[in-house]
Amino acid sequence: MKEANFSFFHRNILPSAGGRALPDGKELNMTAEILSVGTELLLGNIVDTNAAFLSQELAGLGVSVFRQTTVGDNHKRLFCALSNAFENADMVVISGGLGPTQDDITKAVAAEYFGLELVLHQESLRRAKARFAGRERPENIERNAIIPEGSHVLQNDNGTAPGVVLEGKSAKTLILLPGPPHEMMPMFTNYVIPFLREKSGEVFISRTLKIIGLGESKVESMLDDLITAQTNPTIAPYAKVGDVHVRLTASAENEAAAEALINPLSAEIHSRLAPHIYSSDGSTLPEVVIKLLKTQNHTLAIAESCTGGLIMSELVSVPGCSSVILEGLCTYSNESKTVRLGVDANLIRMYGAVSAEVAAAMAENIAKTSGATIGISTTGVAGPDGGTPDKPVGLVYIGLCINGKTETAKLNLVGSRNTVRIRASSQALDILRRQLECFL
Repeated sequence: MKEANFSFFHRNILPSAGGRALPDGKELNMTAEILSVGTELLLGNIVDTNAAFLSQELAGLGVSVFRQTTVGDNHKRLFCALSNAFENADMVVISGGLGPTQDDITKAVAAEYFGLELVLHQESLRRAKARFAGRERPENIERNAIIPEGSHVLQNDNGTAPGVVLEGKSAKTLILLPGPPHEMMPMFTNYVIPFLREKSGEVFISRTLKIIGLGESKVESMLDDLITAQTNPTIAPYAKVGDVHVRLTASAENEAAAEALINPLSAEIHSRLAPHIYSSDGSTLPEVVIKLLKTQNHTLAIAESCTGGLIMSELVSVPGCSSVILEGLCTYSNESKTVRLGVDANLIRMYGAVSAEVAAAMAENIAKTSGATIGISTTGVAGPDGGTPDKPVGLVYIGLCINGKTETAKLNLVGSRNTVRIRASSQALDILRRQLECFL
């Protein structure tokens, strides 16, 4: 049995979207502010994931986001927030407040700001009614289809409230999007992005390099000279729980020219950060692992303790995974490890459930009993309780058995209970990825 030791550190912050420049050194001339509307956001009842998504997507289009503002469902305050936003920004993107209830005031505020009447958009009303054909319609469904007169309508393929684009004097643009993320994100991708690309007169291409096993500060230090010298393409690193993304964005007159700008920079970053880069085509880590398993005709079985099924959950989110995943067990207790997996009870008494020896036995036995060519396991102390001086919170062992050959990895993770579980799951998948890539 061979043991490999790894240590990882991550920070979780939002990416910066400012400071982008064109090849001639001029600043990009489109700036934006994001307004998130909803009293429930201010009360902390829901988390504003829309602002993070919009910031990242606008940055990829070369639009500099200088400020994010959250405002409640109050007509006067929203009007003031909109007025303040347009003092500094060319474009304001608002999410939320487009629905049929009395506190959905965004369209009314937008119409007032631009001096427009609210009118009924017949096509949006038709689509809203068709969505509820054969079912009871919500009250006031017509309010969804009311829009400021003369606005450009963005079709809602996942709800009843359309989006709206308004263009006023001095090249000011207002984009209204629904609040539910499952409605807002597809609308932005399918309709707003094409609109903004046409408006800019340039093509913006982005490529995201996904990195695991290095913290954001380490990635930035390894790319410091490239970040300092960036013009076009631009480089924007940002951290997530479990990995770091580096977004490269180039602007040019066409896609081929933009790709030609990105390719050499991407190759240089690969030369510095490989093998920590697991994706450059948008694939997730589970998707990469499933593809490798399929390519090499492997089958996988999973025995989880501290991760509590997260590895299995991540992998089964990938379509077609059933052809390579045989089974997964959550063997949380010592008894479960011995009864369900056949781990020797003496091994647990001698080394403890959180040990390289038990992790190895879990991986070996899940592979053997399932008939899989690969078994992977996790056992650790997720916290916040249960740690000891010898086995502190955040200590996790990964077991990996491939065709009868077993290795283990020791992780010392930091963060909350959920963060430790998420990072342990990600690192387990990455260890499997690296081993499979060795066979390519």
